[in-house]
Amino acid sequence: MRTVGVEEELLLVSPTTGEPLAMSSTVLAVAAHDGGEEPPGVFEKELHQEQLEFATKPVSDMRELREDIVRCRGEAARHAERAGARIAALATSPLPVKPSLNLGRRYRWMAEQFALTTQEQLTCGCHVHVSVESDEEGVGVLDRIRPWLHLLTAVSGNSPFWNGQDTGYSSYRSRVWNRWPSAGPYEPFGDASGYKDRVRDMLATGVLRDPGMVYFDARLSHSYPTVEIRVADVCLRPDTTVLVATLVRGLVETAARAWRSGEPPARIPTGLLRLAAWRAARSGLDGPLLDPRTMRETPAEAALGILLDHVEDALRDDGDLDSARPAIAALLDHGGGAQVQRSLHRESRDLAEVVGECVRITTGDSD
Repeated sequence: MRTVGVEEELLLVSPTTGEPLAMSSTVLAVAAHDGGEEPPGVFEKELHQEQLEFATKPVSDMRELREDIVRCRGEAARHAERAGARIAALATSPLPVKPSLNLGRRYRWMAEQFALTTQEQLTCGCHVHVSVESDEEGVGVLDRIRPWLHLLTAVSGNSPFWNGQDTGYSSYRSRVWNRWPSAGPYEPFGDASGYKDRVRDMLATGVLRDPGMVYFDARLSHSYPTVEIRVADVCLRPDTTVLVATLVRGLVETAARAWRSGEPPARIPTGLLRLAAWRAARSGLDGPLLDPRTMRETPAEAALGILLDHVEDALRDDGDLDSARPAIAALLDHGGGAQVQRSLHRESRDLAEVVGECVRITTGDSD
């Protein structure tokens, strides 16, 4: 059974105003001083000082993954509180903010190279790593999961607000993220050599500093023997993160089986995949999505049913099918992060209160 690990980026916010706080260095110092249940290196800084990232250990049991996510969020909340902040699993800040870059040569280079794009990237994503046996298998997977990735953006959508206003999007984070020149859908690579040649050519342009800046929607990890799927918002509730990870593993296993059997990848043009990604970011679970097989509009419920049918065998073999079906049904019935944020805003009309409630939901203090 393939192992799965998750990276979650969290916002550090004020306990009184809900505004993002540039306190990642302070929180990391508290974490280093206090210790805790998590092993060293679980928490890291990100591009901006208003962010804190953690990574779970690789596991094969989704129940264990959920426990790890909940534990890491709880530890992050404890460290942040000792520093005078709170954590919120929000993919963008609902309140206006002027982000502060973290220190470091790489971040300074990015600020000089990409200018305003770097400054505006206070966005929090969820990256899912799934183990693969080799780079060849990994590229076989990457080539075959392309048409399905936009559905993960719809499932995870948790960024309806930006700088104090409703954007009209479910995942506005994904639109901001795609301002990076290397981000978004990709053409099929063919094999591991083709993938490495593509990355080498991109670095040779001088636009990118290192392989870590190759921001494909999915890529071979440059640190682990995994494929890394990067299209999801950080999810408000841990259960949604687990659902995303479950679907990702199902997609990876399904694609690997197709690769091993010699089934060619769908030759869907990247331009259509960009439209599918935009549609998912705009609609989320509230409106139409593009059918991954035909690239035509279909209701969100139907699109997720098609996804489940596609990965059904892999989910059943991993013991995840009986949990994935009700999880998707519950998400469609009760809404994901974007719907929760908008519902809270309709009730209070106060974005600070929205953030405060999301702080409680992040660590399980509210249903």
